[in-house]
Amino acid sequence: MQTDAAKAAYRRYASVYDALFGPVLQPGRKAVIQALRCRPGERVLEVGVGTGLSLPMYPPDVRVTGIDLSREMLEKARIRVRRRQLTNVEALREMDAEAMDFADASFDKVVAMYVVSVVDKPARLLSELHRVCKPQGEIFIVNHVRSSNPLVGAVEKSLARFSDQLGFHPDFELSSLVNGSGSVEHISNIAFFWKVMRVRNGVGHARPGLEAGKRRT
Repeated sequence: MQTDAAKAAYRRYASVYDALFGPVLQPGRKAVIQALRCRPGERVLEVGVGTGLSLPMYPPDVRVTGIDLSREMLEKARIRVRRRQLTNVEALREMDAEAMDFADASFDKVVAMYVVSVVDKPARLLSELHRVCKPQGEIFIVNHVRSSNPLVGAVEKSLARFSDQLGFHPDFELSSLVNGSGSVEHISNIAFFWKVMRVRNGVGHARPGLEAGKRRT
């Protein structure tokens, strides 16, 4: 999905997102944060933080940074942080997940919340998740994937032509992440159609021109 289409969709969603998607998506959020097994002092990056529904779930002794493409969604997240006094949230930044400006190996844990079916190039996103995560760190993804049920899958495919309006690809195929990457090593099924994926991390994902420890300008 092109950036402008995604921005427009989530601009429309911002005021109703929590009511419309909150209860449906929360099982996946809870499951992936539990899977992170955060330790005190760790730095966590949440990609696709949206309105910040997951932010109160993090342990108070970890440092959380959230990014999202939607300015309007981030405004809601900042209000949540202030109201809930979430002092462990270090920053909420408007940023393209396919071209993050964090230095290499900046975070101990990286989690992508319902974003791989939104971005234009999932493989590029995966590469960026690797790049900003420390070599010994962990990467998790939670997302909807196209159903293996033929009837449900056919409905999802029929809705694909409305992806720009929906703000995501309803027929997102897991193979777009798995094929050729060799890095998705564990998949758990959660309520409804959500899957939590653990991604094997390692060295070798530095972006040209951005050395470890240096921020892009």
